[in-house]
Amino acid sequence: MDKDKDILLINDLPGVGKVALSAMMPIVSSLGFRVHNLPTAIVSNTLDYGLFEIMDMTDYMEKTIDIWNKLNFKFDCICTGFINSDPQVELIEKIIKDNKEKSPIVMVDPIMGDDGKLYLGLSENVVKNMRKMCSMADIVTPNLTEASFILYDEMKKTALTKEEIKEYIDEFKKIGSKSVVITSVKHKEDNNYYIEGYSHFEDDYFSIPYDYINVRFPGTGDVFSAVLITKFLKGLTLKESCKAASDFVRKAMEKDEKIVVDKRMGMNIEDNLQFLK
Repeated sequence: MDKDKDILLINDLPGVGKVALSAMMPIVSSLGFRVHNLPTAIVSNTLDYGLFEIMDMTDYMEKTIDIWNKLNFKFDCICTGFINSDPQVELIEKIIKDNKEKSPIVMVDPIMGDDGKLYLGLSENVVKNMRKMCSMADIVTPNLTEASFILYDEMKKTALTKEEIKEYIDEFKKIGSKSVVITSVKHKEDNNYYIEGYSHFEDDYFSIPYDYINVRFPGTGDVFSAVLITKFLKGLTLKESCKAASDFVRKAMEKDEKIVVDKRMGMNIEDNLQFLK
């Protein structure tokens, strides 16, 4: 695939902090793609501060989609993240159907939790909504917490065997997800961390080890997804794209761990674009 593509990012937009749209847009545009955005919510700052304001953008989304259809705006790739209300799922489904003539690649990052629990400030139907979003996806990129809630409504296990990993991936395929990337799986066999995936493009299960860095930056999942989809659209396989995304996140975290004082802000995205080359 060439890079002459229109990519639509559907996610929240923070006022302060490099997460969601503010983290993804610089990455996508720096690699030469035309990047567009549809905010699901305006958020005062990253949720890590514990104090925040969220403005739901459902009405704006609905009116914007109508205008885009009148103007015949179309997209080659649609990437979704944070979803703030039940109607937004139907609106995103409408966008996908409205663009069917371009057969867009749909990537769903079911942002809703980590470390065994759901994030603060989410709608009560977030799990059900994310499960439906995954049914529309060509590629899903949950972490282990999100995968577990989507499949089993709870955090069942903090570490998985190889057999259990395949079971998780195959359950996503039953939901309707075509390709699956679980971004943070601890193996029971060796206590190391892996990205576990399946690519329907090559009909290939794959496993990518990575070094766990014991520091928290919000937005690393957004960054991972942005690098993954841009590398994939530039022609790498899904496995190669995951490796490129993992390497970028690791290099950025290793650098920013030493220099970013308030890590609740997220990583210094623009300063780390050098690692995308």
